[in-house]
Amino acid sequence: MKVNRREFIQITGATAAGFAVTGLGFDLSPVKAHAQMLKTKYAKETTTICPYCAVGCGAIVHTSKKGDGRVINIEGDPDHVINRGSLCSKGAALTQLTENSDRITDPMYRAPYSSEWKKVSWDWALTEISKRVKASRDANFESKNAKGQVVNRTTAIASVGSAALDNEECWIYQSLMRALGLVYIEHQARI
Repeated sequence: MKVNRREFIQITGATAAGFAVTGLGFDLSPVKAHAQMLKTKYAKETTTICPYCAVGCGAIVHTSKKGDGRVINIEGDPDHVINRGSLCSKGAALTQLTENSDRITDPMYRAPYSSEWKKVSWDWALTEISKRVKASRDANFESKNAKGQVVNRTTAIASVGSAALDNEECWIYQSLMRALGLVYIEHQARI
Protein backbone atom coordinates (compact mmCIF):
# COMPACT_ATOMS: atom_id res chain seq x y z
CA MET A 1 0.00 0.00 0.00
CA LYS A 2 1.48 3.25 -1.13
CA VAL A 3 0.47 6.23 1.07
CA ASN A 4 1.79 9.69 0.55
CA ARG A 5 2.23 12.22 3.28
CA ARG A 6 -1.12 13.99 2.73
CA GLU A 7 -3.14 10.72 2.83
CA PHE A 8 -1.26 9.63 5.97
CA ILE A 9 -2.28 12.84 7.78
CA GLN A 10 -5.89 12.44 6.64
CA ILE A 11 -6.08 8.80 7.83
CA THR A 12 -4.47 9.52 11.22
CA GLY A 13 -6.67 12.60 11.72
CA ALA A 14 -9.86 10.65 11.00
CA THR A 15 -8.73 7.80 13.28
CA ALA A 16 -7.89 10.23 16.11
CA ALA A 17 -11.26 11.97 15.72
CA GLY A 18 -13.04 8.58 15.85
CA PHE A 19 -11.20 7.58 19.03
CA ALA A 20 -11.93 11.00 20.57
CA VAL A 21 -15.65 10.74 19.85
CA THR A 22 -15.94 7.19 21.21
CA GLY A 23 -13.68 8.03 24.14
CA LEU A 24 -15.99 10.88 25.23
CA GLY A 25 -18.95 8.55 25.48
CA PHE A 26 -20.77 9.47 22.28
CA ASP A 27 -22.83 6.66 20.91
CA LEU A 28 -23.83 7.21 17.30
CA SER A 29 -26.19 4.26 17.14
CA PRO A 30 -29.94 5.01 16.76
CA VAL A 31 -31.79 5.71 20.03
CA LYS A 32 -35.44 5.10 20.92
CA ALA A 33 -37.13 8.07 22.62
CA HIS A 34 -39.62 7.44 25.42
CA ALA A 35 -42.02 10.27 26.28
CA GLN A 36 -43.01 10.65 29.91
CA MET A 37 -46.73 10.74 30.80
CA LEU A 38 -47.82 14.25 31.78
CA LYS A 39 -49.26 14.50 35.28
CA THR A 40 -52.00 16.78 33.90
CA LYS A 41 -53.19 14.38 31.19
CA TYR A 42 -56.35 13.26 33.01
CA ALA A 43 -56.78 16.41 35.12
CA LYS A 44 -59.67 18.87 34.95
CA GLU A 45 -58.55 22.23 33.59
CA THR A 46 -60.08 25.43 35.00
CA THR A 47 -59.13 29.05 34.34
CA THR A 48 -58.91 31.51 37.21
CA ILE A 49 -57.45 34.88 38.20
CA CYS A 50 -54.45 35.25 40.51
CA PRO A 51 -55.65 36.68 43.87
CA TYR A 52 -52.43 38.38 44.97
CA CYS A 53 -52.36 41.83 43.39
CA ALA A 54 -54.61 44.03 41.32
CA VAL A 55 -53.03 43.15 37.94
CA GLY A 56 -55.43 40.23 37.41
CA CYS A 57 -53.17 37.70 35.72
CA GLY A 58 -54.86 34.60 34.34
CA ALA A 59 -53.91 31.12 35.49
CA ILE A 60 -54.86 27.57 34.57
CA VAL A 61 -55.52 25.23 37.49
CA HIS A 62 -55.35 21.47 36.95
CA THR A 63 -57.32 19.47 39.52
CA SER A 64 -57.59 15.75 40.07
CA LYS A 65 -60.61 13.97 38.61
CA LYS A 66 -60.51 11.35 41.38
CA GLY A 67 -63.15 13.25 43.32
CA ASP A 68 -60.82 14.75 45.92
CA GLY A 69 -60.40 18.02 43.96
CA ARG A 70 -56.70 18.28 44.80
CA VAL A 71 -54.68 20.80 42.82
CA ILE A 72 -52.09 19.06 40.67
CA ASN A 73 -50.60 22.00 38.77
CA ILE A 74 -51.03 25.74 38.30
CA GLU A 75 -49.55 27.61 35.36
CA GLY A 76 -50.01 30.90 33.54
CA ASP A 77 -52.82 31.11 30.99
CA PRO A 78 -51.26 31.76 27.56
CA ASP A 79 -54.63 32.97 26.20
CA HIS A 80 -55.09 35.62 28.91
CA VAL A 81 -54.73 39.19 27.62
CA ILE A 82 -52.88 40.51 30.66
CA ASN A 83 -50.07 38.06 31.37
CA ARG A 84 -50.04 35.89 28.20
CA GLY A 85 -48.94 32.81 30.14
CA SER A 86 -46.34 34.33 32.45
CA LEU A 87 -46.69 34.58 36.24
CA CYS A 88 -44.66 36.41 38.86
CA SER A 89 -43.03 34.46 41.69
CA LYS A 90 -46.10 34.79 43.92
CA GLY A 91 -48.45 33.73 41.13
CA ALA A 92 -46.22 30.79 40.27
CA ALA A 93 -46.54 29.61 43.88
CA LEU A 94 -50.37 29.63 43.84
CA THR A 95 -50.45 25.90 44.60
CA GLN A 96 -49.44 26.72 48.17
CA LEU A 97 -52.83 28.36 48.74
CA THR A 98 -54.57 24.99 48.58
CA GLU A 99 -51.88 22.36 49.02
CA ASN A 100 -50.34 23.66 52.24
CA SER A 101 -50.56 21.67 55.47
CA ASP A 102 -49.82 24.85 57.50
CA ARG A 103 -52.75 26.80 56.04
CA ILE A 104 -55.37 27.78 58.61
CA THR A 105 -58.83 26.79 57.35
CA ASP A 106 -60.91 27.48 60.48
CA PRO A 107 -61.64 30.91 61.96
CA MET A 108 -59.43 31.79 64.92
CA TYR A 109 -60.35 34.13 67.79
CA ARG A 110 -58.16 35.88 70.32
CA ALA A 111 -60.09 37.44 73.18
CA PRO A 112 -59.10 40.92 74.40
CA TYR A 113 -55.95 40.85 76.58
CA SER A 114 -55.40 37.17 75.78
CA SER A 115 -52.24 35.75 74.25
CA GLU A 116 -53.91 32.55 73.01
CA TRP A 117 -55.75 31.98 69.74
CA LYS A 118 -58.56 29.45 69.76
CA LYS A 119 -60.54 27.80 66.98
CA VAL A 120 -64.17 28.85 66.68
CA SER A 121 -66.97 27.78 64.37
CA TRP A 122 -67.87 29.72 61.23
CA ASP A 123 -71.37 30.35 62.60
CA TRP A 124 -69.97 31.87 65.79
CA ALA A 125 -67.43 34.01 63.91
CA LEU A 126 -69.94 35.39 61.39
CA THR A 127 -72.53 36.07 64.12
CA GLU A 128 -69.92 37.85 66.26
CA ILE A 129 -68.71 39.97 63.34
CA SER A 130 -72.30 40.93 62.49
CA LYS A 131 -73.06 41.90 66.09
CA ARG A 132 -69.93 44.05 66.34
CA VAL A 133 -70.51 45.81 63.02
CA LYS A 134 -74.12 46.58 64.00
CA ALA A 135 -73.11 47.81 67.48
CA SER A 136 -70.40 50.07 66.04
CA ARG A 137 -72.72 51.41 63.32
CA ASP A 138 -75.57 52.08 65.76
CA ALA A 139 -73.28 53.82 68.26
CA ASN A 140 -71.73 56.11 65.63
CA PHE A 141 -74.48 56.57 63.03
CA GLU A 142 -75.04 60.14 61.94
CA SER A 143 -78.37 60.84 60.23
CA LYS A 144 -77.84 64.62 59.82
CA ASN A 145 -74.70 66.69 59.70
CA ALA A 146 -74.02 69.99 61.52
CA LYS A 147 -75.88 71.96 58.82
CA GLY A 148 -78.99 69.83 59.25
CA GLN A 149 -78.56 68.02 55.93
CA VAL A 150 -79.51 64.33 55.76
CA VAL A 151 -76.28 62.27 55.40
CA ASN A 152 -77.11 58.80 56.87
CA ARG A 153 -73.50 57.76 57.42
CA THR A 154 -71.03 56.31 59.84
CA THR A 155 -67.37 57.26 59.98
CA ALA A 156 -66.49 54.65 62.61
CA ILE A 157 -66.15 51.78 60.12
CA ALA A 158 -63.88 51.58 57.08
CA SER A 159 -63.66 48.98 54.33
CA VAL A 160 -60.78 47.72 52.23
CA GLY A 161 -61.92 45.59 49.27
CA SER A 162 -60.09 42.81 47.51
CA ALA A 163 -58.34 42.68 44.14
CA ALA A 164 -59.50 39.07 43.80
CA LEU A 165 -63.13 40.11 43.27
CA ASP A 166 -64.59 40.47 39.80
CA ASN A 167 -66.76 43.46 38.78
CA GLU A 168 -70.03 41.85 39.83
CA GLU A 169 -68.71 40.89 43.26
CA CYS A 170 -67.27 44.40 43.71
CA TRP A 171 -70.67 45.91 42.86
CA ILE A 172 -72.42 43.72 45.46
CA TYR A 173 -69.76 44.48 48.07
CA GLN A 174 -69.90 48.22 47.35
CA SER A 175 -73.71 48.17 47.59
CA LEU A 176 -73.52 46.47 50.99
CA MET A 177 -70.99 48.98 52.31
CA ARG A 178 -73.06 51.93 51.04
CA ALA A 179 -76.22 50.41 52.56
CA LEU A 180 -74.45 50.29 55.93
CA GLY A 181 -73.64 53.98 55.53
CA LEU A 182 -69.87 53.68 55.20
CA VAL A 183 -67.99 56.69 53.93
CA TYR A 184 -64.45 55.31 53.96
CA ILE A 185 -64.49 52.65 51.26
CA GLU A 186 -61.17 51.78 49.66
CA HIS A 187 -59.81 49.08 47.42
CA GLN A 188 -56.62 47.08 47.77
CA ALA A 189 -55.54 47.96 44.21
CA ARG A 190 -55.38 51.67 45.05
CA ILE A 191 -53.45 51.39 48.33
